[in-house]
Amino acid sequence: MARPRLTGVLLVGGASTRFGSPKALARLDGEMLAERGWRLLGEACDERLAVGKRADDLELPFELVDDGTETRAALAGIVAGLRAASNELVAVIPVDMPFVTAELLHELAEACRDAAAPRGAPLPAVYRRSALTLLERRLAAGELALHAALREVGAAEVTTEPALLVNVNTADELRSLG
Repeated sequence: MARPRLTGVLLVGGASTRFGSPKALARLDGEMLAERGWRLLGEACDERLAVGKRADDLELPFELVDDGTETRAALAGIVAGLRAASNELVAVIPVDMPFVTAELLHELAEACRDAAAPRGAPLPAVYRRSALTLLERRLAAGELALHAALREVGAAEVTTEPALLVNVNTADELRSLG
């Protein structure tokens, strides 16, 4: 069975308040986290988009799709990515999860009904464009919690290795990985 076409969305618009500087520009093993995520999406997906806030003026080596909102939440980037995607299935990864693999994104895509995510984690995730209306409604209402959105959309859960879901919140955490 052929793999479905997949759009990859890299979320780069986080506030990075605990990190102290933009996470997208931080380096792990000599590579910017944004470059690492972009490379992964190139391996796993037919199309890739980076979504964030142009006003942040990050010097990234690829074009940024502005999420079009003042809201600083992953949900804003997911909605913008789903709107901009040309494929039915959209894989979403945050810039601060450096160990996500193409295999995990493909597992999520295969499990996806309207959405799929690792058990107990809201990201990475794969959304079907059919989830967009529900996510737009939640964003407009200020209901930004991804766990709740995934429950409401009836997301499939995939069991995966916890090491793939490491999330870098501080500079010290990033240094400990290098």
